[in-house]
Amino acid sequence: MPVKPLALLALLAAGCSAPAPSFTAALTSPTDVVLSWPNDGAGHRVDYANAPDGPWTTLGFLPPHTTSYHHPDLIPETPFYYREQPFSGPVSAETTPGAPAAPDATRLHAVASGDTVTFTWAGHSPDEAGFLLEIRRPGAPEFAPVEVTDPGATTCALSLLPGEERSAYRLRALHYGPLSPVVHQTTGKER
Repeated sequence: MPVKPLALLALLAAGCSAPAPSFTAALTSPTDVVLSWPNDGAGHRVDYANAPDGPWTTLGFLPPHTTSYHHPDLIPETPFYYREQPFSGPVSAETTPGAPAAPDATRLHAVASGDTVTFTWAGHSPDEAGFLLEIRRPGAPEFAPVEVTDPGATTCALSLLPGEERSAYRLRALHYGPLSPVVHQTTGKER
């Protein structure tokens, strides 16, 4: 049964309102956009495009409990469209390069050679959207996403940055949630 206009006005006057949007984009300067969403405990992939239907470029995979992303120094007077998608997946394995390999075939193995680490694992999640390799740099309290593979992958190589030699790594079978609605901001004139 449709709500009559007077009844709707009474609801609004009583403090009821439309739900707040769950994914927003705000200009914080003429050329900076901050994206925000509620803390749902998941990680989030953030994408942007310059047209509402793409093509889309991934800005980043953000760790669980992250609720915003700063997209800085954008082209002035340009439309930017954004979407986000939650992701999850149980931790499949952890390793540190140079650690002895475990007999478990699903364990993540890491072999360092110079400034490159090659990771291998046994595929064991038939419905994954890929695998997410995460790094915990020395002294960092948490893991952060560092590489995403295609579905069915069982190996990837990662070039180490200075200071990452004694990092720990973990692997997740990646599963995506629904895409958010697309939000939009047009940057202003540069000052």
